[in-house]
Amino acid sequence: MMARVSLILLLLALVSALATVSSNHRARNLFTELEREQTRMRGLEVEWGQLQLEQSTWAGHARVEKIARDKLKMKSPAAGQIVSIEAGK
Repeated sequence: MMARVSLILLLLALVSALATVSSNHRARNLFTELEREQTRMRGLEVEWGQLQLEQSTWAGHARVEKIARDKLKMKSPAAGQIVSIEAGK
């Protein structure tokens, strides 16, 4: 009877040890994945900032006006060519 209890306790200790090792291994893997995703997130934040800067550069008023004048040969209308219209209420 005592041998049977000892065997059961030994098996329980073995199962507990294996579960602990498995849990620690999974925790390490998840931590590594978390760090990898945080690094990726920081890279994407940098890229987002660069894209916002690029967008503001491409859409800047001075750049649009320069392209309109140089490439499209546009110019500001003369004072007599401007017509103001009020919207009806």
